[in-house]
Amino acid sequence: MLTLARPATSILEVKHSRFVAHAAPVESAEAAAAFLRDVADPAATHNCWAYRTGAQYRSSDDGEPAGTAGRPILAAIDGAGLDGVAVVVTRWYGGIKLGAGGLVRAYGGCAAQCLREAGKVECVATVEMDVDFGFDDTGAVHAAIAAAAAVRVAESFDGDGASLRVRLPRDRVDALKAHLRDATRDRVRLRESLDA
Repeated sequence: MLTLARPATSILEVKHSRFVAHAAPVESAEAAAAFLRDVADPAATHNCWAYRTGAQYRSSDDGEPAGTAGRPILAAIDGAGLDGVAVVVTRWYGGIKLGAGGLVRAYGGCAAQCLREAGKVECVATVEMDVDFGFDDTGAVHAAIAAAAAVRVAESFDGDGASLRVRLPRDRVDALKAHLRDATRDRVRLRESLDA
């Protein structure tokens, strides 16, 4: 499955109406909502949108006739074979009504054009892990995490040691567990984060 490498924009003019599609990679419904807030133009006639992240998806016609904007945008995402993507298509009305079919073609076409032109990358399934360890094992733990190309998400300390949350590709979890077990003589506790 593919996602976008970076945000992308595309412009389409249809019978004096201007459509601007903004697309971006997102990891969650919350990230999609934040992207919508960032790119929506309150001065525009409509800010229609859709997103898909795994099994989660939503769309909005933002005042356009039902099914003429949000669903065609979502269909463009699915038609491009993308996941983890949000698309907002903003319309400035040009004075000529497009009809339901024209709206579907304009919104879906603008979104599809934007996604077609955007750079894409392979989706990598990631997981967040919590690593609990004593202070004596700090160097070994940090070296193992770096070797696994894991990203530190959070770190906390208490009287017994430290707890570190890391994010890494799912296919590297077993290697990280083995490296940590060997480097610390099995003194760390490693578990998949439940609230990731």
